[in-house]
Parts: sequence; structure tokens; C-alpha cells
Amino acid sequence: MNTPDRKLSPAEIESFGAELDALRARIVADLGEKDAKYIKNIVRTVRYTEVAGRGLLYAGMFPPAFVLGSVLLGFSKIVENMELGHNVMHAQYDWMNDPELNGQTYEWDTSCTSDNWRKTHNYEHHTYTNVMGKDHDIGYGVLRLYPEQKWEPRFLANPVMALILMTFFQHLLALQSLELERIVGAKSKEQRKTELARVKKDIKPIWKKMRKQLFKDYVFFPALAGPFFPIVFAGNVAANLMRNLWSSAVIYCGHFTEDAEVFPIESLENETRGHWYLRQMRGSSNFTGTKLMHIMSGNLSHQIEHHLFPDIPGRRYAEMSVEVRRICEKYGQHYNSAPMAKQFLGVWKRIFRGALPNKPTRFKAAPAANVERAEELVAA
Repeated sequence: MNTPDRKLSPAEIESFGAELDALRARIVADLGEKDAKYIKNIVRTVRYTEVAGRGLLYAGMFPPAFVLGSVLLGFSKIVENMELGHNVMHAQYDWMNDPELNGQTYEWDTSCTSDNWRKTHNYEHHTYTNVMGKDHDIGYGVLRLYPEQKWEPRFLANPVMALILMTFFQHLLALQSLELERIVGAKSKEQRKTELARVKKDIKPIWKKMRKQLFKDYVFFPALAGPFFPIVFAGNVAANLMRNLWSSAVIYCGHFTEDAEVFPIESLENETRGHWYLRQMRGSSNFTGTKLMHIMSGNLSHQIEHHLFPDIPGRRYAEMSVEVRRICEKYGQHYNSAPMAKQFLGVWKRIFRGALPNKPTRFKAAPAANVERAEELVAA
């Protein structure tokens, strides 16, 4: 576990925020041709690896072709979701004025609709990062990950639920906006009836997108293989499983490690830009690895920088991390970074501890905010 962050004075918090604002301004001013070339290369990589992967699966009666086809298709899906779709929908490339890379219209290759993702992730999660009662990404309504969360008997299944969530990540993430736990927690029949009606209405666009994904991967492309339908079907299952396990592991390691913190809703009172930055940083985790790993994680291996600067192209996070770490050291703030394996092990320690019954612990001293101010900050 990290040593406690040094308590900052109001003047230090303001200065801390100003230094990070200055870093952001320098990077924004430097965006240009290299960034545009990079993301266009990512688009081509996604397309070519998908075509190659699907093509090889049609020769999947030969084991090497099946394995390589599944891996290439899985790689394509991972990069499309992480480095392309996720980052484009954060408006990281809107400055290019390329319709294909517009953050408000991009639709990615996964069951979760882009509109729901922009609401639950871009708005709710990035505005209220790790604030209990406001950020639904804290356990996605099914996991207990922090001692500050109230224990319920259902959390005895924490480890099993964490594995199920990873295995079916694209589909369960698609259902996140429905907040199905509100049905389970309904206090009366009338309240449950209201919640069921809400879910029935809100699930329509989700089911439409989910059907499209299921048809494409498990009916259309396998059917083109004729008698080899089962082989192509199995390859698509393997590719989607690769994508689900990898993307969920990346997200777990960026948010649920042992040093990541959660905050009470009161921390949203009178928040300044500096307070907001502190909350983003303390609720995030980085992990180290190769250049390929950074690309496959959508550069969310630099989750601290992503939470601080969600609309900056992810490829810039590595260079920004040097300055962010320096600023953290200057102000006595812990910079939570470790190898991916260590961070992932820490996550599973949290998962198993969260399954055990105990009284919720008190929150650590946290930065403060105003709800309206928080919404302004994430949009700034």
C-alpha cells in the first residue's frame, strides 16, 4: 500500500491544478499531423487484421489457420474497442473534423451502444470518478471492491461474479445503464413495478445493438463458411472471449487496485479544478508494459493521465506521465503505478476481501466539490 498523500493547503491545491492545466494546454497546442497519422494507422490496422482473421477462419479446418485467425480477429476487436472506439468517443480526435472519427457519431464493435457508453462512461464516470452513489463503475452494481461499500450477502459471490463479468464483459457492460440492481433493491411492489417498466423501455436500443452483434459474429460470418460453420463460429467465440478478458483486465487494473480510493458524495462540495484533479488521480492506477501492450490497452495503461485529461489523444499519455509524476512528487502525492501483473493481483485481493462481511470503513480525507462545478470541469 502507498504512503499517505500529503495534505495540501488551498493555495497548493490551486497551484497543483494550474500546473496540470498548463501541461494540458501545451499538449493541445502541439496536436497535429503525427496524431492524425497515428489514429489513421490504427483504423487500417483494425480493418486489415479483421479481414485477415476472418479469412483465415474460413481455412480453420487446419489448426494453425484456426489459431492464427482467432488471434488476429481477437486482436482487431481489442484494438478497435480500446485504442480506436473508446478514445474516439472521448472526442480525442474531433479536432481533425473527420466524420469517421467523430466522437458523437462513432459506433463501435461491441454490444454496448455508443450513446449509452457516452452517458455512463464519458459523462457519469469521468465526472464523478470513484464517488460512491454517483459513479456506477464502482463494482458495476454487482461487485464489492472497497471496504467503504456496505456489505450484503450477495457479495459472497464476489469472485464468481468478477469472473462472469470478465467472460461476458461486452454484454454485461451493455446492460450497465439499466442498473438492474435497483430492481433487486426495490422496497415495495410499486417501486419494483416502476423499475421494471423503466428497464423494459430502456433495454430496446440495447437489445437491438446486441442482436446485431450476435447475428454478425455467430450467424452471418459462420454461415458464409457453409459446412465449416462450427469452425468459424468457434473462432468468433474465441476472439470475443479474448477481447472480453483483456479489456476487463485493463479496466480492473486501472480502477480497482489496492491503492485506488473511493470518495463520499460530500466530496463534491465546493470542488475546484485542483480538487477535481486530485480525485481523478487518487482513484486511478497505471500499469507498465511494452509498447504493444499500451496500444492494446488503448493507452489506458496510463489511466491516471486518462482520468486527468480524457479528451487528449491516448498516444500522448506516455509523454505526459513523466510530467504528471514529477508534479505528484513535488506536491507529495502518490503516483499509483506498477507492473500489470502486480496491479491485477491487487485487484483480486480486493475482490476476495470484499466478499467477506464487515462493517463499512470510514472514507479517507478526500478532496471536496460542487455537483454543478464537477460537471463543468469534466466538460472543460
